[in-house]
Parts: sequence; structure tokens; C-alpha cells
Amino acid sequence: MKRPVVTNILRPFDVRPAAEVFERIASGPDFLFERIVSFGHATPPGVWYDQPRDEWVVLVTGAARLRFEPSDEAVEVGPGDALLIPAHCRHRVEWTQPGRETVWLALHFPGSAAEPPTN
Repeated sequence: MKRPVVTNILRPFDVRPAAEVFERIASGPDFLFERIVSFGHATPPGVWYDQPRDEWVVLVTGAARLRFEPSDEAVEVGPGDALLIPAHCRHRVEWTQPGRETVWLALHFPGSAAEPPTN
């Protein structure tokens, strides 16, 4: 019988990694769920993410600024802010809060992104 696995998405690092950290939490044929930890990191200049699947991402701690093409719109996010990024929506991380961990949870999945619910 399989047992539950306990993990803490806010566990700190003993030594600050030189690069962003991507940790797989769960995955299957149609999805990837991961924790991403940034320490003042940003996407390298001139690089844009262009992912084949939709991505839902929530910022748990820290702060970040993302930029999206083609509008060149910048979006500031803080704890609790979530984004639904459609497949092939080119984007980059312009800035994450220096001096502390910025923790993200990201779910990558196929399909066409629907409008997020409004409250």
C-alpha cells in the first residue's frame, strides 16, 4: 500500500542556489505540477518562454514582475496572485525579489486556457 508523502513548499535552502530551482511535485501523462524557487533571478536578456502547454502559476512568497508579448505588458505579482498563461503566450520573468526566496507553484497542462473565474 502506498503512503502519503508530506512535503513543505516553504522549506528553505541551507545554501542559496546559483540558479532558479525547479522541483517536480507530481506529474502524469497530461500534467506537470512543480515548485519553483527564485532568489532575485530573472529570465536572461533576450530569452522568452514559449511553452507548448497552458500554465497556471501562483506566487506563494516573495514578489515578481513578468512581461508578456506582443503587448509588452508588465505584470507585478505578490503572494496569492495567480496567472493563467495560455500555451505559446510568450513571456519572461523580468525580476524577482532579491534577498529572499520567491516561491511559485506551477501547473502545466494541455488544452486551451479558459478565462479564470472572477469573484
